[in-house]
Amino acid sequence: MSEQGGRRFPDGRGRPGRSASRLGSRSVRLVPPPVNASRRSLLLAGRVFVGLVSVLILLVTGIAYTHLRDLTQGLNTSNALGGDAPRSRDGATNILLIGLDSRKDQDGNPLPADILDKLHAGDGNEGGYNTNTLILMHVPNDDGKVTAFSIPRDDFVAVKGIPGYDHAKIKEAYGLTKFYTEQDLAKKGVTDQRALETQGREAGRKATIQTVRDFLGVPIDRFAEVNLAGFYDLATALDGVEVCLNQAVQDDYSGADFPAGHQTLNGAQALAFVRQRHGLDNGDLDRTHRQQAFLASVAHKLRSAGTFTDLDKLQKLIDVAKKDVVISSGWDVLSFAQQAQNLTGGKLEFATLPIESYAQRDGQDVNLVDVAKVQAMVRSAFGIASPSTSTTPPPKPSSTVDVYNATGTPGLAGKVADALVARGFVKGEVGNAGDAASGVTYGGTAKADADNAATLLGGLEVAAGTGLAAGHLRIALGPDFTMPAALLASPDATTTGPTTTAAPTSGRPATTESGPQGLPVDGSGIPCVN
Repeated sequence: MSEQGGRRFPDGRGRPGRSASRLGSRSVRLVPPPVNASRRSLLLAGRVFVGLVSVLILLVTGIAYTHLRDLTQGLNTSNALGGDAPRSRDGATNILLIGLDSRKDQDGNPLPADILDKLHAGDGNEGGYNTNTLILMHVPNDDGKVTAFSIPRDDFVAVKGIPGYDHAKIKEAYGLTKFYTEQDLAKKGVTDQRALETQGREAGRKATIQTVRDFLGVPIDRFAEVNLAGFYDLATALDGVEVCLNQAVQDDYSGADFPAGHQTLNGAQALAFVRQRHGLDNGDLDRTHRQQAFLASVAHKLRSAGTFTDLDKLQKLIDVAKKDVVISSGWDVLSFAQQAQNLTGGKLEFATLPIESYAQRDGQDVNLVDVAKVQAMVRSAFGIASPSTSTTPPPKPSSTVDVYNATGTPGLAGKVADALVARGFVKGEVGNAGDAASGVTYGGTAKADADNAATLLGGLEVAAGTGLAAGHLRIALGPDFTMPAALLASPDATTTGPTTTAAPTSGRPATTESGPQGLPVDGSGIPCVN
């Protein structure tokens, strides 16, 4: 915890959280992606697996039924997904894989000092409960390719149910919710550490699942969570994992100190390999590629080293899953094993979700994202049709738009107003707002135009306005606002309302464009990364 003005705040924040509606007067630094980002990898294609978080899934596709029974009878389970959560309707399975950066065990006790020392992870009171790894994996109901999207941990997204926040880094939803849940429980007289930890973590999982579901716009059918020590335990159980680096690295923060080229890492080295971000050209995104490369190497070793016929190694892996992994309750892993053969058959592809630009919010560096663009990419890759069914465009707009800028980015209100005028709206007032949340308010009977404008602007909230003249829209651009890519395009190349999007037949990612997330690399064996 950190303290400020007598209050205590969640680990990893360092200062109180504030909602986007109260951030409008702060300075915002908006910069384009770095030039060398175009050389980074977007897709890690080929024989790749999603790692320790899903080591369970890999195990059930390769070991004997007697061992499966032993595995499934000792797993930690969670009810965080909820029985009424939206589910995939076509027999496919979407699995959220959560890597939790916590230095504590399931009961809230710090990990043993010798383990923390090997992990270069502080004294057990650092790091909070950030979900530094988030991967959504789509397993189709046929022989098609499995697709997995890595979600950059600093993506600035909408959150719900967290006091004082309407937006936050996606990695923070877990820890913030856990913190406030435990505060509420303490007020009700709960003092048992294990009860606080268990209920706090369960609330954190629920918040993470909801945040990812809302951000990506697709159902989540199952989830699995792994703690910080998981990479260490997995590499140790496998007697080391081979990786490859493009150049030598040395980083005191993570403990990474490796030469260039191929090398075999022990447990502590493996964790340093996947945690390093300081000293890398592309920071967190290079770390994401490190994690993907490590997981590819794990899959390579599991397939090629006879692990599934080595009973001693099998038992070690089963022990890792029981110790480090939590899965959603009701997950019949025995049946899922039949569906998941492609996970070990080479038909798996990784992609990293796109980032539009970088900025600062509440003194923190964040990734700004185009939610509509991200959702279209994920739905296309997963073969899910657009939720919109109407092919009839809305009537040509006639409302006057007044646009007010609270992002801190000079000239953004004018750009938005001009883009809307190009799509039929009438330009009204353009100016700055010292403090405002993103949204569209309308006067009189202009709701249809308000809905149209909100869609064009990436799905902003719409509400009737008080004191607005009929036929007028007031558009506020809060600190969370990012100019949608579609709004920058020619009006002839975009639609002004909902359309039907057919599900693709290829199942390939919707785009392979350059950006901070990078371009394709080969992941069929042991990929070399930065």
